[in-house]
Parts: sequence; structure tokens; C-alpha cells
Amino acid sequence: MSNKNYVFHDREISWLSFNERVLQEAEDESVPILERLKFLGIFSSNLDEFFRVKVPTVQKMLDLSTKEKEMLDYDPAETLMAISQKNQALQKRFEKAYIAAKEELEHERIFFLSEKELNGNQMLKVKDYFQSTVQPALVPLMLSEERDLPELNGKAAYLAVKLCKMEEGEEQEVNYALIEIPTAIVSRFFVLNEDDGSKNVVLLDDIIRTCLPEIFAIFHYNYFEAYTIKITRDAGLDIENDVTTGFIEKLTESLKNRKKGDPVRFIHDSDIDADLLKFIIKKVGLEDDDLLVPGGRYHNFKDYMNFPNIGSLALRYKSMPPLAHPILKGKVSVFEQIRKQDILLSYPYQSYRHVIDLMREAAIDPAVTSIKITIYRLVSKNSKVIHSLINAARNGKSVTVVMELKARFDEESNMNYTDKLQDEGVKVIFGAPGLKVHTKLLVIKRKEEGKSVRYCHIGTGNFHENTARLYCDHSLLTCRDEISSEVNKIFKFFKDNYKRYQFKHLIVAPFNARRRFIKLIDNEIENVKKGKEAYVVIKVNSLNDRKMSKKIYEASEAGVKIKIIARSVHSIVNGVAGMSENIESISIVDRLLEHARVIVFCNGSDEKVYIGSSDWMRRNLDNRVEVMTPIFDDNIKKMLLKVIDIQLSDNVKARKWNAELSNEYVRTDGKQVRSQYEIYDYFSNQLIKAEAKKH
Repeated sequence: MSNKNYVFHDREISWLSFNERVLQEAEDESVPILERLKFLGIFSSNLDEFFRVKVPTVQKMLDLSTKEKEMLDYDPAETLMAISQKNQALQKRFEKAYIAAKEELEHERIFFLSEKELNGNQMLKVKDYFQSTVQPALVPLMLSEERDLPELNGKAAYLAVKLCKMEEGEEQEVNYALIEIPTAIVSRFFVLNEDDGSKNVVLLDDIIRTCLPEIFAIFHYNYFEAYTIKITRDAGLDIENDVTTGFIEKLTESLKNRKKGDPVRFIHDSDIDADLLKFIIKKVGLEDDDLLVPGGRYHNFKDYMNFPNIGSLALRYKSMPPLAHPILKGKVSVFEQIRKQDILLSYPYQSYRHVIDLMREAAIDPAVTSIKITIYRLVSKNSKVIHSLINAARNGKSVTVVMELKARFDEESNMNYTDKLQDEGVKVIFGAPGLKVHTKLLVIKRKEEGKSVRYCHIGTGNFHENTARLYCDHSLLTCRDEISSEVNKIFKFFKDNYKRYQFKHLIVAPFNARRRFIKLIDNEIENVKKGKEAYVVIKVNSLNDRKMSKKIYEASEAGVKIKIIARSVHSIVNGVAGMSENIESISIVDRLLEHARVIVFCNGSDEKVYIGSSDWMRRNLDNRVEVMTPIFDDNIKKMLLKVIDIQLSDNVKARKWNAELSNEYVRTDGKQVRSQYEIYDYFSNQLIKAEAKKH
């Protein structure tokens, strides 16, 4: 590999550029107004996680020695400065977009009312709602010099309350309190339907402000002020990469400590009473003024992801109901259809129900003897996947679940499901030492005519029926022995970590992924040297691994055509003379979240196509169990290539990855191609054609 000094985008700034694309959706007047509000919520949620996870990591790098810093591929101080500048610019745009959204809602007769704008009748409805729904969820904290402040929830916003007894306009007695705004229990939005057809929205924050005299009635205060504050903490987990008998105990303790993580930001209403702010800062233990961020009256805009669907249907996206797969439509045995041919499912265009049907069929089929599955993220409550696994165990099947307990922010949910599964006799394996299990595998063993046949699922997305309605992913269903036997080897590895297995067909991280991908790119380099056509198409969420990035640059220099679709993080700098003239990179951000990983190699016109769970990040290639499977079925290969071609042709929602990270839209002459809509139409037409053949 070349030792040339290549240039790269900073990872964190690249990620902020992705969040800027989310903000662009909130700014785009062609996006229905309620959807724009939800994009504001997504932007806010993304940024919150960024400051909880990414920023603390960079901050810790500041404490490294000079020699240790030289080993990094970035300057932490410069990165933090760039983050601050970029964030400030985005926040200004966010505020502008929010104001514009509210103004547009007013044209649709949807109004936001503060507690000071409520008329008598509205006030009565608000107070009734407060007493019945809000008050039971409140836990006010009285503050004092003597008592320590309980650890504040880093995900929540709080009202910092000043309570006074006023006489003749002067403060006679002052006290302070904190109230967590309980959006995890109560909706942030209370809608008042008016007789004239208009809708008034009152935020939960303001409902609490309205009823402060009732909350603190026992103290007989007569004057109240309330200001929003929010503390963002380091959400990293301090646990060892082991899977010992004490691992769950360590994880449980680490989750508790997450609540006590070091403060990263302290956001407060810029109008907050100075003495109240000083008191809280002292109680929280903030020493660095740089962590203080003055803000507006409201925080935690992530709740806008769940803004109620009020008003006319025109205010939100037209529904895209999931389509049946042509082969699996109707009352058919999924096993029977997989025996006939490999099946590709593409979500959310096609229904995730087919996967649930497969698992339900396996749970009751007398011929099924065992089920093995890897689980990274699940629906937090009432997962149909878990229900099917428990049902299978109750029906006497051997069920093994490889549960990843370190799935960020889903650790507690996964631990709860672990307990439930183990109680039902399911064998649960906690990953592998030093590795996070991110792959999406399912293998079902079935007795057929005296032989064991394995049916496999290899996917790009989690076994999560909710995200399957929002995330663009693929699943391959197959019983090909060359694939299923190798999937089974991976489960053997989970059982006996000391054994190492060879994989001829599957690309498996951390065992052969980096080596195989480099070999496949090298093959394209050799082909272009021989005068043959050579290209690589890479569709991933993130591409930041330096070795792989350098190999891509090397391929570009050799004349290999490289096309990249990277949703969030992307290190490659396009258009640099002598380095990246043959690289074209785009990012697609639209109503659905691009999540599939698809890699295509020209391979001398005999294209090799892979799908799977792995991004091209160091963590994915070296520190996680990831699987990419080749596609052998020609029809499926054509289907995936068609989808990729549509995405590469997007000239509505695609943005260019350029040197300036300016998020310039791709615009071309001719037909407008909005890829997510085009892909839905493509699968819809496939279904129509299949139905026509039947008749």
C-alpha cells in the first residue's frame, strides 16, 4: 500500500456535516411542515448523542502526552475548536428553521401557546390535564445548601424554579427547586382542539410553569420563576472487554455510573436568574465556564420527533405502505419458498412481516430442531422476535441467542430481554471476548428427508420491527450450503472463542474482512492495468478506516472508478488532483434512513456483490463481529444493482461529498430522480408484474 501523504476529512466534522444534511431537510420548504418539525427533532437528538459520546472522547485526547498525540490522526484541540464553530453555526440555522416552521404552522391554524397566552377556558383544560396526567409524573427536588444534589438525568431537561414570598414588591424569602420535565412518561405536547377548527399546542414545560403554585402549595409562596436547564454527560461505558461471569454485574454498575458521567455541556435559559444559575452550577460541580451554553426558553427538541400528527394529511408525507414480497405474498410456507430460490427482502419498501413469519413458522414447525440468532438492538417492549424465540423454546426447539449487551443506549433493554429469555430456557451467549457482535444472523436447522438443512438470514439491519419501517435495509434468506455452513461456523465461534475458522465465501470481521476487501480492490487495480474495465461501488453508513481509505485513493490513482454512497461519516476528500479524480461520493438524506451496506466490485465484468452489517470503520473491521455475504442468485444481484443505480442517479436528495463539506445538492439535467420514491415504485412494479404472471 502506498505511503503517500493523503488528506482526509476529520471524522467528527464529517459527522456534523451529516447532521447538517438532516437540518437541511428541516429547512427545505418542499418537505411537509410536520415532517420538518420531526427533522428538527432528529437533528437535536443526533446532536445530543454527539455531545454525550463523541465529544467526551475527543476531550479525553487532550490529556495525552505529546508523543501519544502524535500517534493520532487528528489534533484534538483543533477538532474541538472546529466542533464549537460548526455547532454554533448550525444552532443559529436551527433557531431560524424552528421560527419558520412555527410561522408556517400558524398559516395552517396550528398555534403554540405559552402559559401566558392561555385564555380562561384553555387554562381550565390545561389544569385538568395537569391534575390527571402530569402531576402524578412529577418529582420536584427542593434545593438547599446542606444537601447534595441528586445526579441529574443527562437525557432530560429540567425546570429550575425560583420560589419567593413577595411583600410590597420585595423578596422576603427565596428558595430553589428542580423539576424534571417527564417526557419519557407524558407527551411533550398537549393539543387543544378549538371550536373554530384551529389547534393550539401547549408544551409540557409550560403546563408545569402554569401549575407551579399547585406543585408548591404547602410552602405558601406567591411568586414563581422557572427556567429550562439541561446537563449533557459523558455517556461512555467504563467496562472491560470481557465476557466473564461478572460481566453483567460490571455492565449494570457501569450503566449506573453513566448517570454520573462528567458534564460535557450545561445548557441554560439565557434569561435565568443569576443567583439561581450560580447556585445550580455550584451544586452540579461545574468548574469550567466553557461548558456553560446559554440557550433559549426550551431545550430537548428531540421530542419533536414525536410531534403529534394534527392538521390535514397534506402536512405530512404521503404514506408508503410496505409491499409484500412477490414470492412470499399470501399464505405460503417461507421455508418452502427459500428451498426454491434465494430471497432478498428490502425494507421498508417490503414488509418486515416476512421475517416475523419465518420465525413464527420455525417456532411451531415439528421439523425445526434449532434456532440460533444474533441480537444487537430490539424493540424496547413487546418484541415479536423475542416472542417467537420464546415460543420456539416452549415448543421444544433448541434456541441460542447471541446477545450484545454493549449496544449503545440499548444495554438495559437487552439485559431485560436476556433475563426473560433465560427464564424460558433459551441459551444466551454474551458475544465474544474483546469484540462487539454487530452482525445480523439467523440460522434455523430443519430435518428434511433424514438430513439437516440450514436456513439462513444475513442482513444489514437489526431484528427490530419498528426501525424496519424507517431504515432502508436488506435481508438475504437462503439455504445454500456454501453460505449456511459458514454462518454455522460463526455460531460455533461464539460457543468456542478459542477456535478459528476459515471462510471461503463470507467476509467476516475481524477474521478476514480487511484482507478480503483489500484483495478485491487490488484485483480491480490489476484489471485496470490490463486495460479492463474496473470499478468499485461502496454503500455504507460510514467510511473512515484509514487503511481502507488509502487503498481507495490508491485505486483511484490507478484509474479504478470509485463511487461511494456514505450517509454520515466519510473520510475521503473528492476532486484532489493526483489523488481522487476517479472518486465520486454522495450522501442521501431523505424521509427514510439509509442503513444498508452494499459493496460492488466489477471483477472483470463478472460483478461481485456483497451485502451485510459492516461499515468501513476501524471498529467494524477490527473490533466487531461483522458478516458480508456474496450474492449468488443472478436475479437478486440484478435487483441490488438496480437499487444502487437508482441511488447513484439521485438528483433531488443526494448531496456531494466535496472538499469544503458544503453539502451541495446533486443537480443534473433531465428527469428528477428521488431515489427512495423511485425504489418504492421499482418494488411496487415488481409486485404488479409478478401478480400479472399468476393470472
